[in-house]
Amino acid sequence: MFQSHSQAIYEFLREQRLVPPGQLDELNEEHKATGKPLADVVVDLGIIDKGELLRRIAEHLGYDYLHDLPATFDGDAIAAVNGKLARDYGVMPLRADEQNIDLLVTDPFNTQAVDDLTFALDRNVRLYFADPDKVDVQIKQHYGEDEETIEDLLQEIGSGKVATENREYSDRDLESMAEQTPIIKFVNLVIGQAIRDKASDIHFEPFEHEFKIRYRIDGALYEMAPPPKTLALPIISRIKVLASLNIAERRIPQDGRIKINLGGRAVDLRVSTLPTQFGESVVLRVLDQAAVQLDITQLGMPEDVFNGIHEIVRRPNGIFIVTGPTGSGKTTTLYSGLRLINTIDLKLLTAEDPVEYEIEGIMQVPVNPLVGLTFASALRSFLRQDPDVIMVGEIRDLETAQIAIQASLTGHLVLSTLHTNDSAGAVTRLIDMGVEPFLIASTLEAVLAQRLVRRVCTQCKSSYLPPQDMLDQLGIARENVGSRQFFFGRGCPVCNQSGYRGRLGIYEWLRVSEAVRDLITSRSPTLVIRQKAIEQGMRTLRDDGLRAIFDGLTSIEEVIKYT
Repeated sequence: MFQSHSQAIYEFLREQRLVPPGQLDELNEEHKATGKPLADVVVDLGIIDKGELLRRIAEHLGYDYLHDLPATFDGDAIAAVNGKLARDYGVMPLRADEQNIDLLVTDPFNTQAVDDLTFALDRNVRLYFADPDKVDVQIKQHYGEDEETIEDLLQEIGSGKVATENREYSDRDLESMAEQTPIIKFVNLVIGQAIRDKASDIHFEPFEHEFKIRYRIDGALYEMAPPPKTLALPIISRIKVLASLNIAERRIPQDGRIKINLGGRAVDLRVSTLPTQFGESVVLRVLDQAAVQLDITQLGMPEDVFNGIHEIVRRPNGIFIVTGPTGSGKTTTLYSGLRLINTIDLKLLTAEDPVEYEIEGIMQVPVNPLVGLTFASALRSFLRQDPDVIMVGEIRDLETAQIAIQASLTGHLVLSTLHTNDSAGAVTRLIDMGVEPFLIASTLEAVLAQRLVRRVCTQCKSSYLPPQDMLDQLGIARENVGSRQFFFGRGCPVCNQSGYRGRLGIYEWLRVSEAVRDLITSRSPTLVIRQKAIEQGMRTLRDDGLRAIFDGLTSIEEVIKYT
């Protein structure tokens, strides 16, 4: 903090008597020797709390101090300040009207800033002070770090009047808008930023009075600075052009794909459009080959689960099912299993909706129900292709389930997914579809239930003692906690103040034993099958979540949320 104002900080600390004079001189010498800002030296040694120091500085200089930053920032205020000005002066707009603008500053000692900004913005400027690190994160998030940022582009687009609301456009108009250089650069910047931030999805959402863009990072949605509502049509038209969709058709949903090259690496984007009351909503699913871990050793699995999958995928026949909600990493786990056995002596076939990641050496078929290529018809054709291992994206109906079982009985290993809450529920789901229990019992080898939880950020990880109500939700008695530690992320620039960075899997591995087969044949309820599996050593999702908590990898809130 305040690297260029250590003398001012020294004078402030001495005047306010926040540090004994002798100690202050020692710390100042340390600052000079190491180059570390004096304010950071004082805070890191615990002499004064960072929040208290910032509050006292604000009070001393006559600023209003904000302990917490707003959850969202006003789009009009952000649009009033260009990216270069925001970065040069270290300011983040809070509010704005025709005459006034309120700005958060990272450098309260820069007395010239008010005059410069008043002149540049032609408004009355009021400055507020908050944690400079947090404000800096917001500046980077909303204005970027590059010379040409999203905000600068928006100003360029605004001055060029790309589109106007409330008028009808012809197909040629739409194509013309989509080919304008600022729109092309804007869409590329948004996609590039999302990939740099390791976002899994990009949402373009038109509302009555605004046009929102949101990224999903580690399962949570974060909003970008919203572009003007008038840009919704040209931006969405640009995406549709890239995805080779019908630019004139705005009444029915469309699906497409974009292949782009960013920084020398190929990135696939799955595109889905949806007509809404105020225009088309578009979601891009980012399929970045470089970002996804398809190596099973990198998925953070417990050793027993890892060894179990290793053994199952090497079996000559049987069915292996992975269950969990959408976005829980089921397909990634199956791909990882296929990678283990992707050798020259085995023929591997997959039917997917759609093919998410292309793997060398595996024949991958995208299903297309519109032309009659369903999971069931693809599976039926697979059996005539002499495969050793078959992966079917999802068992959705009785026909697909029956063919998968038939394939297993005729000497093929079948991998697939189901949407159920836990591993034992997969059996009930298949029976509900109409599959005979004795067929399930004779072919099902294992079920893996999984969830993805966010990892606590390693840069700002802190231990704490959770309140009793949280322990009650986890089913842990206070006396059983012992010396175990619980962790949470305080929030830092590395994790965008969220306290989390990255995700890991928690798993429930059900190996179908003879005892479990007997229960399946006798149509035993899910709870009975689950209890028998636990007796035989199965660790539930909640128990595996506890393992991740005690290993310091995730937080109590994440495990409660997903189990």
